[in-house]
Amino acid sequence: MKRARMMLIASMTIFGTIGLFVRNIPVTSGELALYRAVMAAVMVGGYLLVTKQKLPLRSIGKMLPLLLLSGAAMGVNWILLFEAYKYTTVSVATLSYYFAPVIVTAVCPFLFRERLTGKQIICFVMSTIGLVMITGIGEVGKSGTDMIGILFGLGAAVFYAAVILLNKYIRGVEGIHRTLLQFVAAIVTLIPYVALTSGVTLGAMDGTGWLCLLIVGLVHTGVTYCMYFSSLKELPGQKAAILSYIDPLVAVLVSVLLLHERMTVWQILGGALILGFTLWNEIAPKEKE
Repeated sequence: MKRARMMLIASMTIFGTIGLFVRNIPVTSGELALYRAVMAAVMVGGYLLVTKQKLPLRSIGKMLPLLLLSGAAMGVNWILLFEAYKYTTVSVATLSYYFAPVIVTAVCPFLFRERLTGKQIICFVMSTIGLVMITGIGEVGKSGTDMIGILFGLGAAVFYAAVILLNKYIRGVEGIHRTLLQFVAAIVTLIPYVALTSGVTLGAMDGTGWLCLLIVGLVHTGVTYCMYFSSLKELPGQKAAILSYIDPLVAVLVSVLLLHERMTVWQILGGALILGFTLWNEIAPKEKE
């Protein structure tokens, strides 16, 4: 249990630093998403071979349409998140992106006929107020593109929420097997998109760009996803959900301390509302003995 907790903490911390490296990769968001998916698929596939984990082909066959759809949504999610980093600060893009659990909470009653509790309604309202504080009251950056970045971040949140919701319908396929297939589906989706838009521009990258690309693809995605799903097998869902909030907190620290990006007081308060109330929503009350 302790080893699994440390693996999850490490993976969430690594996830939180991705914006720092993305900023130094001079390719389009579509290209970056494609290269990330390719390297991650190779890495996770290698991990499954080394650990002798076989793919559940019978279950995969039944769930293939959902796996392909969720993989495509994952690819679009990455593109939009990387675009958000280009237009606004890493902290604001990440906090906008972490509105995804709020979207899931709002949509579940319609898709799964789940009744919203009073606590969930409060969390939804307060998180939405937090988002308004980030988008509507925060000062616009010098380039006037903060709102565009926030909208890209929210778009990424919508597609991430779609991945979460589609995964609720997928049965009989474990997390890491599911993720490998989603990476492959993302590759299939992103290849024609990149071919029709930017094409391959790797020749223009310098040494720093190549190093950052390898780190994002191999470490932030391949290694970290393996650590993440290995730890989930041993940890209770609630504990894993709570530890996942290390990711946005690290992202904010990286933005402010390493990238020297400014956050207004309103944006800080808005981010605290989003993270605080979505975290509270994850914490289930203890059952009475």
